[in-house]
Amino acid sequence: MSAVFLPLFLAGAAYFGVWAADTASGDSPGRGTLVVVAVVCGALALLAAADLLVVNRRLRDERGSASP
Repeated sequence: MSAVFLPLFLAGAAYFGVWAADTASGDSPGRGTLVVVAVVCGALALLAAADLLVVNRRLRDERGSASP
């Protein structure tokens, strides 16, 4: 699942970040809300990347220690 959600969260962080940068005062949603959503997407992307690293390491260790 992390392989699917990592690019989605990265795209979401970029999208909301650009949207926040283009938001004028008085627009709805406000700049602060969009920045928070972009940061949350970025944090979830980091979590997904860490999960992928752990899964890949465990798979590599399991394949290396298995004897035929």
